[in-house]
Amino acid sequence: MKLKCLIASLSFFLGTTTLIAQGYNSVGARSNALVNASLTLNDVWAYHHNPGALGEIKQTTAGISYENRFLIKDLQSQAFAVAQPLKVGVISVGGQFFGNRTYRSQRVGVGYSMKLSEKFFAGVQLNYQGLQLGENYGNKNTLTGEAGIVAYLTSNWKMAAAVTNVSRTRLADYQEERFATTIRLGTSYNLSNKVLFLAEVEKSVDYKARGRFAIEYSPLEQLFVRCGVGLQPTEFGLGFGYRWSFLQLDFGTNYHPILGWSPHIGLTYKGNKK
Repeated sequence: MKLKCLIASLSFFLGTTTLIAQGYNSVGARSNALVNASLTLNDVWAYHHNPGALGEIKQTTAGISYENRFLIKDLQSQAFAVAQPLKVGVISVGGQFFGNRTYRSQRVGVGYSMKLSEKFFAGVQLNYQGLQLGENYGNKNTLTGEAGIVAYLTSNWKMAAAVTNVSRTRLADYQEERFATTIRLGTSYNLSNKVLFLAEVEKSVDYKARGRFAIEYSPLEQLFVRCGVGLQPTEFGLGFGYRWSFLQLDFGTNYHPILGWSPHIGLTYKGNKK
């Protein structure tokens, strides 16, 4: 009974502060700076946002990231992602680890994405997802699935959609508590070769829909400046990135008017194109 009540309490707290550790949780400093309007982004961090977007990757790519949510020591998050193109499609692996010894969640999985046509990409992902509540309350580990698509409407305009926990996997019997199922619909448009505009709507089964709007500006070929705003709850994002020949360093931070700053740093490696 203690475990069930604690899970219910934590689920409410985490959902209202956007710490959705039971389901979708944003990853990557670039995404963080863009208030996670990231469905159409085709970098390696698409593993955590939209497996369909990984179908566009043409070289071995890997990344690591670290976030300190609201500058609270116990709300740290570490993540990684790797994508490897094959003769047909792209295989990927990744993971995310959040929290401390008292409350900790993890999500590790494998995905497969491919190009279905000249302008359409799709991907699926299987995760081993778990939640630990310290020594006295036990833990829960299970499998969840994700799926996503990306479509080019024009050479500059993309639409994308993704769903987490497609199977509605149960977390606990108490009040039919389940890992979060989230549906996201997004778009991006290249206003020029220097400016990218992004917009997205996210709807969890248990919470109201959220809107996000962001811009990425590249004043130089290697330099990126990003900002965005999210609604319900209100949040702001900003950050920058710098790209060398095979490495890219990104920094981003979200600001919540009540809970404060959430800095995020990431490093991405890109190999030679196949």
